[in-house]
Amino acid sequence: MIRMIAMTFAALAAGIAAAPAAEAIRYDLPPGSSPHDVAPAADGTVWYSDQRQGLLGRFDPETGKAEQIPLGRDAAPHGVTIGGDGGVWLADGGQNAIVRYDPATRAVRIFSLPKDFAAANLNTAVFARSGQTSSQVWFTGQSGMYGRVDPASGKVEAWHAPKGVGPYGIATTAAGDIWYASLAGDHIARIDPATGAATVVPPPRKGVGPRRIWSDSHGQLWVSLWNSGEVGRYDPAAKAWKTWRLPHSGSGCYAVYVDDKDRVWLTDFVANAVVRFDPQTETFDSFPSDRKGADVRQLAGRPGEVWGGESGTARLVVVRD
Repeated sequence: MIRMIAMTFAALAAGIAAAPAAEAIRYDLPPGSSPHDVAPAADGTVWYSDQRQGLLGRFDPETGKAEQIPLGRDAAPHGVTIGGDGGVWLADGGQNAIVRYDPATRAVRIFSLPKDFAAANLNTAVFARSGQTSSQVWFTGQSGMYGRVDPASGKVEAWHAPKGVGPYGIATTAAGDIWYASLAGDHIARIDPATGAATVVPPPRKGVGPRRIWSDSHGQLWVSLWNSGEVGRYDPAAKAWKTWRLPHSGSGCYAVYVDDKDRVWLTDFVANAVVRFDPQTETFDSFPSDRKGADVRQLAGRPGEVWGGESGTARLVVVRD
């Protein structure tokens, strides 16, 4: 286990005392692990997808032990999320299916995509309406599609994305709106759950490359802009963007997550760091990795903790504050 401390750039530059420092802790996973996305659970454990090994992982920070769960011969899971009933859901590009794992029975259930959507390159899955048991699972596929699964009936529906390839991150708002970010398509889009139609919203500038997306408590959308190294905020009510550049890089903003205090967390591939942005003060904190090529591709959290997978170092990272 490795501990690191970060201080606020603005406070350091001004020569004043910084707020109490947050702590970054890193945990080793079994050799060969490549954690991609993470889903912290209410019981204190953390689930993670291992796309390279085709596994679902469960990590216990109290014991430091990781359990590796096979999902199928061709599995290559990308996104992972937890349902209201405790089931773990994955967007599995290898099996071209949404997969549910039941921790109680250890059963794996496969929800295959319609035949018209072969090789969808599935990316991210999210529950509508805050993960309630009865809600639907929405997902994206980089080949140019998005869709949903009804857990009750098992029905899988899918639609072709309006601008083709690129759908990547996906998020729901407190009001129940569903949005996705399209990296290759260079836009974000709102999905109408009644019809399945997607309405495209252009980026703040051409070529910024929206990669992942998350909503704050007010329904404003925070987007990681991969190509330009910025975080963007889109206000659906005002139909307006505002952007902030990461402090060290002109590209490589990958993950985005908004915590329970409406602070925005990002990852910077170029600076090899997890970054925290405070929208109130418009200041950044940085938590660089102690090893090269950490490659944290996604972030998620629970009150007081933000977790990510260092896919390049076979570790999980948590920032506690």
